[in-house]
Amino acid sequence: MTATVHVDLPGREYDIHIGPGLLDQAGPYVAAFGGRKHICIITDETVAVLHLAQLQAGLTAAGLTSEALALPAGEATKCWAQLEKSVEWLLSQKVERGDVVIAFGGGVIGDLAGFAAAIMRRGVRFVQIPTTLLAQVDSSVGGKTGINSPMGKNLIGAFHQPSLVLADTALLGTLTARDFLAGYGEVVKYGMLGDAAFFDWLETQGPALAAGDMDARIRAVTRSCEMKADIVRRDEKENGDRALLNLGHTFGHALEAATGYSDRLLHGEGVAIGCALAFELSARLGLCSQEDPSRVRAHLRDMGMKVDMADIAGDLPDAAGLLALMGQDKKVLDGKLRFVLARGIGDAFMTSDVPSDVVLSVLDDALALKKSRG
Repeated sequence: MTATVHVDLPGREYDIHIGPGLLDQAGPYVAAFGGRKHICIITDETVAVLHLAQLQAGLTAAGLTSEALALPAGEATKCWAQLEKSVEWLLSQKVERGDVVIAFGGGVIGDLAGFAAAIMRRGVRFVQIPTTLLAQVDSSVGGKTGINSPMGKNLIGAFHQPSLVLADTALLGTLTARDFLAGYGEVVKYGMLGDAAFFDWLETQGPALAAGDMDARIRAVTRSCEMKADIVRRDEKENGDRALLNLGHTFGHALEAATGYSDRLLHGEGVAIGCALAFELSARLGLCSQEDPSRVRAHLRDMGMKVDMADIAGDLPDAAGLLALMGQDKKVLDGKLRFVLARGIGDAFMTSDVPSDVVLSVLDDALALKKSRG
């Protein structure tokens, strides 16, 4: 059973195929693009051990040769040094504009390899084969590519749409529980920002999805991709509606920066905590009922996820320090922080009209809870 979601961008349209067993079919899909019969794959060391032989066997069966560059796993790989290494390697492989580069891994590899493809010869085609839940539902779709800076996350990058996305849901079975749940932070975000019925479904089906129910996983990935594809179609370059996809990210990116983009806090964990904080901020501003942030926290807690700053190991900056990190976020406009807030579950909107003292009070209370838990 597979599903297909079409990303309708005139001249840059592509399909997202979702379901188990797609990795074995990558060869015919990639061969259909034409160009040289030699394919360059950028992956990470963890994915290479688990899945690279299977991908390369499929490419060989379709008459294609391939070489792979395996980079270190982890968020720290999204940096200038690894970007330079990737681009120089692609040049050494004599990649041409008509060739296909495969980004084979999670969000880090997708962002980095996509950016390398965007700047190679002013743009070569690339295919996303996302191996994590987070990448399948979010980062592999929509053409955002880039790397991090010490000043903040994803501040260096380009919009470069993939030519194809193959989301093999069977690969999710090799994820650790923590990595799977980190990706679930992005899944549940879609329900919170624009589909209350999807959030309702996740409240009942989330445990089965986490436990490995393949039909539930296909449905969750498909609905997430449908929502993202629809938003990207309306607003490819994030001038309006696409910013709604950043629900939880203004808080989350600051927490990721505060923890040094390390294993202390995975991206999806930061998003989940950020969503809880965004709903708390919305409630304090009188935009939604207090029941909504409570419901958000309860579901995240039921799934065994990080919910509060208290769930992050080690010290964090004070509220003013976190607010300063939020000020480095790329969503700042005219020096004003822009937040995605909510009038309720499934009803998010963008605003710059948020008093900093209310944001500080939310952060202070979250830090006080962390301190009280020791």
